[in-house]
Amino acid sequence: PEATLSPRAPATMGIDMDHRHLRKARRSAPKSEDPYLRLLVKLYRFLARRTDSKFNAVVLQRLFLSRSRKQPLSISKIVRQLEAGKNTGKTVVVVGTVTDDVRFLKVPKLSICALRVTEGARARILKAGGEIITFDQLALRAPTGDNTLLLQGPRKSREAYKHFGAAGVRGGGVKPFVRSKGRKFEKARGRRSSRGFKN
Repeated sequence: PEATLSPRAPATMGIDMDHRHLRKARRSAPKSEDPYLRLLVKLYRFLARRTDSKFNAVVLQRLFLSRSRKQPLSISKIVRQLEAGKNTGKTVVVVGTVTDDVRFLKVPKLSICALRVTEGARARILKAGGEIITFDQLALRAPTGDNTLLLQGPRKSREAYKHFGAAGVRGGGVKPFVRSKGRKFEKARGRRSSRGFKN
């Protein structure tokens, strides 16, 4: 008997997926192996999921950040923010370090929640009758972030940010990587009209 060939199924082309922009360039967990930070992430992941509070979601994202993005915040800047508007009496929440400011003479009574408080700042806050609480204590006191003021330090105050961009471009204001500032250092071509051009 002759062998009969089965009819071939029509060939369908595959879809060429474009994966170039699929990577989400933000953290979903901290890089740090600190067990205490990991426990806080566990706690605020739960609160962010089970409450409708945006406060918990923001705190969770800030716990993920690298150290360079968790900039320190001084007592003086905290007090300035508290005095602005209707913020008096609120608990200040800083996902980072709270530092002392020796130029700031009179520290009022403060309620602060932070990942870390420097020794000098801690002494001055407690001496003024204030309190310093941890994030797990804050979660019990204000699970949705009621009566709190969430602050963060200036991210772009790092020395490295001054050098970002092209130095020597007119109107740029970018700091060059130069050994010294003087007559002999980067003051010729591009810096004077008599030497080729001036930017």
